[in-house]
Amino acid sequence: MKKIFPILVLVSLFGLAFSVQAATTTDGVLEGCTMDRDVGVTDCPTSGRCEFSDETKPCGVCCLLQTLYNITDWIFVILIALSVVFVIIGAMNLLMSAGDPSKISSGRNYIMYAAIGLIVGFLAKAIPAIVKLVVGT
Repeated sequence: MKKIFPILVLVSLFGLAFSVQAATTTDGVLEGCTMDRDVGVTDCPTSGRCEFSDETKPCGVCCLLQTLYNITDWIFVILIALSVVFVIIGAMNLLMSAGDPSKISSGRNYIMYAAIGLIVGFLAKAIPAIVKLVVGT
């Protein structure tokens, strides 16, 4: 567990850095974003481009929620894949333990970490809803 937490923090920081870089244009000025889903805000477009020059649409909130949905989708996929790998490693440890208590506890720990990863993955999907609640849209 002590080795996994710093790795998850680093992956999260890299994801945040790349999402900020992807959201800005080459000259560093954010002009808008491309919407590819319904983010649940009434004035946001469900597809196409949302430009900040359009005064009738809350494009700042729309683009923020779109970015959060993209980031949490990637976090969810990565954590699900890691959980599957951890379950397989834990099952292999349990199968090949030959009665060794340390290998049995190691296998159980891997499976427990996989369950924690699944829980964190499902909680990551709730982040955009929490942000919508805080922003008040």
